[in-house]
This record gives sequence, structure tokens and C-alpha cells, in this order.
Amino acid sequence: MAMIEVKNITKSFGSLTVLKDFTVDFTQQGVTVLLGPSGTGKSTLLRCINGLERIDAGDILVNGLSVRDKRNLKQIRMTCGMVFQATVLFPQLDVMGNMILSPVKLLGMSKNEAKEKARYYLNKVGLSAKEESRHNELSGGEQQRIAIARALMMNPKALLLDEVTSSLDPEMSSEVLNILESLAAEGVCMLVVTHAISFARHVASRVLFLDKGSLVCDEPKERFFSVVRNENERISRFLKFIGE
Repeated sequence: MAMIEVKNITKSFGSLTVLKDFTVDFTQQGVTVLLGPSGTGKSTLLRCINGLERIDAGDILVNGLSVRDKRNLKQIRMTCGMVFQATVLFPQLDVMGNMILSPVKLLGMSKNEAKEKARYYLNKVGLSAKEESRHNELSGGEQQRIAIARALMMNPKALLLDEVTSSLDPEMSSEVLNILESLAAEGVCMLVVTHAISFARHVASRVLFLDKGSLVCDEPKERFFSVVRNENERISRFLKFIGE
């Protein structure tokens, strides 16, 4: 059974329909990269899976729980950790405070246990020395790495990552992509909206291509880059446009 089942969903913002009768499944394995032009529904899809946007039609099931039932949203958001394009660290808290807040409040973890776990993940993302830092003392790349570590604190079964490197310079972007690559090697399930084609080539197991709110292509990475890109004119044009 798929961990995430997206069933014929439609999502509109006013008169603009962003996702149209959209269907796709995700298992608890591998890294799926979502590609496509801006405004085609990739980020909206992640936000609908996490219940941050309400769908207009269809349904999304996460481990059998429907996002249409508000009573399920807490469990769904614990199952699918989300990291946003704009990092949101609580400014009144230092890094450690940001890391332990949700595990203590939502999982009932003791502060000592949460701090031990936080130090493990801070070490994993190479930021052990930053636990007392505030958000304004961190670079953009450091903030995104902490946001990823914070999401992992909740023991999610999947990570939803929405353009997490889009606002970073190449060096900071590389820092974050290296962390995602190491997590992928450990078997962490990820759904990644990105324009970083090099990341897709190296790390993805599956590539989805969206255009105008529809799923154009759903293929294993190897076939997407070796066959589909040459056979599908729309995908070929997109890859050439972004310099691939």
C-alpha cells in the first residue's frame, strides 16, 4: 500500500486552477523529485499533502488518513515533515530551543531527551557548534540545514521539501543539497520540489514532471534523463531552458 495516495484532487485559487484531477501515489521508499515550470502546482501539491492547503475535490490519504478530515491533520503533519522555501525559525528561541519545541510539546519528550536527540541531528547536519545561536547569527544555508534537522526531530516517515535552495547562493545551496544527499543514502523518503537538476540526477529515484496542473511524466530517474527527455518535446524544452 502506498504511504501517500493523491486521488483525483483539484485545487484552485479563485479562478486559477492549479491542480486538475491530479492522481499520484508515493511509497515509503526513495527520493522523488518534482520538476516543471513555476506556477504549475508542484509546491501546492506538497502543501495539500500536508494539509496546509485545503483541496477542492478528490482526496489525499496519508497512511490511510484523509487530509479532508481536520482531526487527522496533526498525525499527518507528524508523518510528513515539511521544510519550506523560506526558513521559519522562531526568532525568540536559539537553535536548541527551535529544535526541541515540537518534540516536547507534541511528542511528550522530556527536555533532556529532546536535547540529546537535537545534538545528534545537529551533528548530522554539521552544526553542533550552533546550538546557542539565534536565527540572525546564521547564514541562509545554516538556517535551512537546521530546518531539516528540526523536521527530522519528529521522526517523520517522509520529508516534503519545497524549493529549499532557491533563495541561497551556490555555495549555501551546495551545503543543503549535500545534507539531502546524505539523508537519501540513509533511506529517508523525500518528495523534493527543486530546479537543481544536478541533485535530481544524483539522488532521485523517481522524477515527476508537472505542467499546467497536470502530471505529464512519472518515470524512474534513469529513463527520464536518458529517454523521456528526448521523446517529450515539452520536457526537452524545459530542460534546455534551465541549462540542462
